[in-house]
Amino acid sequence: MKIDGTRSNDRATEVVLAYYAAFNRGDWAGMLALLDEQVVHDLNQGPREVGREAFAAFLGRMAASYREQLRDIVVMASPDGHRAAAEYVVQGEYLASDAGLPPARGQKYVLPGGAFFTIRNGRIQRVTNYYNLEEWISQVG
Repeated sequence: MKIDGTRSNDRATEVVLAYYAAFNRGDWAGMLALLDEQVVHDLNQGPREVGREAFAAFLGRMAASYREQLRDIVVMASPDGHRAAAEYVVQGEYLASDAGLPPARGQKYVLPGGAFFTIRNGRIQRVTNYYNLEEWISQVG
């Protein structure tokens, strides 16, 4: 199927793919530009954070401790384009110890993950991330 941007689900798919393309480039400003000002971010096995500023702080924490690339990204969107889901494989390196997690020593990891999105007016209003934390710990521990 060619994504031509004329259908709502195509536009939602394009927003999510642009979000992940910015992530893979390390383009935090590009990611933030795709988010609603009051974006809701549900962290995997963590708290809910609200707002673009909170998301920017999260990206700062991630950049300090991890180097990651997402591969094999598949995006699915509802027909109305208001919800989307993505599945991917994270290829990463644990650079600096993160609070409450094992010590970092440059360990590499490969881990499947996924996310759910709410999209309104061409911006991401919610992103909920999932991955298997126990599997990640077994790879870096």
